[in-house]
Amino acid sequence: SSRFINSMENRNQTSTPEFLLLRLTDDSELQPALISLFLFMCLVTILGNMLIILTFSSYLHLHTPVYLLLSNLSLNDIFLSTSVIPKMLVNIQENSPSITYRGCLTQMSFVLIFGGLENCLLAVMACDRYMASCHPLRYTVIMNPCFCVLLILLSLLISVVDSLVHSPMVLQLSFCTHLTILSFFCELPQILKLACLDTLIDNILIYVSSCVFVVIPLSGMIFSYAHIVSSILRMSSSEGKYKAFSTCGSHLSVVFLFYGTGFHVYISSAITNVSKKTAAASVVVPQMLSPFIYSLRNRDMKEALRKLFSRTASLL
Repeated sequence: SSRFINSMENRNQTSTPEFLLLRLTDDSELQPALISLFLFMCLVTILGNMLIILTFSSYLHLHTPVYLLLSNLSLNDIFLSTSVIPKMLVNIQENSPSITYRGCLTQMSFVLIFGGLENCLLAVMACDRYMASCHPLRYTVIMNPCFCVLLILLSLLISVVDSLVHSPMVLQLSFCTHLTILSFFCELPQILKLACLDTLIDNILIYVSSCVFVVIPLSGMIFSYAHIVSSILRMSSSEGKYKAFSTCGSHLSVVFLFYGTGFHVYISSAITNVSKKTAAASVVVPQMLSPFIYSLRNRDMKEALRKLFSRTASLL
């Protein structure tokens, strides 16, 4: 196509472009503190989520749909955070934080895959809670392990296909001399703003992806919890209401944290100049706090963690 030919001709002018990413601060005195802070957050995220996965794999009584989905969410949180934070740490101390074209495309692909999978898994977990609360007699029949694995693989497939759609699209773009990405990592919308060619089709695809990975999952979660709340309110036992709310509270807290921080940053950046540190923290905070929310609010998980720590201490 003519677009591809023009892209290749313009690419020759910037054959190996390097993008500049935002830095958290230009104050050299703050750099060590920020590096320590985000490194600590990264380690807590990895260790916390690995602990959830280890606990799930160590105890057979946790091999249920809800914990199967939770362990996959924890694994995805590790991949999502590590695809962004290491480069962010390097950029804090660099005077000119750059990333190669290939590195930027790779990071963008990983963010699309794991970000999309995060949305899908949260929606599947809401569906699981809906079946457990509103259709308890059919729960074990419908939400069996095989069906849960199928939902996880389908979510992963959709996320990978989305990334494979956008990556060739970016490969065909040529870029102007101004190559500063107004973000701490390679976000697809920010990359498209740097293109010299018309990106109308590319932006339409982004809106379609947003519907698939944000609007549809959010609508499903709202539908699920509307029915869950209605079902709980019809219960006569206050103890039953408390137990039902507690089983959904952890997931609902993670949903509010994940979407709340994301919407806060993007809406605030469109209206005012949101703090750089707030925007950067929104990338890692939901993944860091997620294992604590599930472990502190879940009796089965707390008991399994207590046994795991006791067994580890006895071995030492």
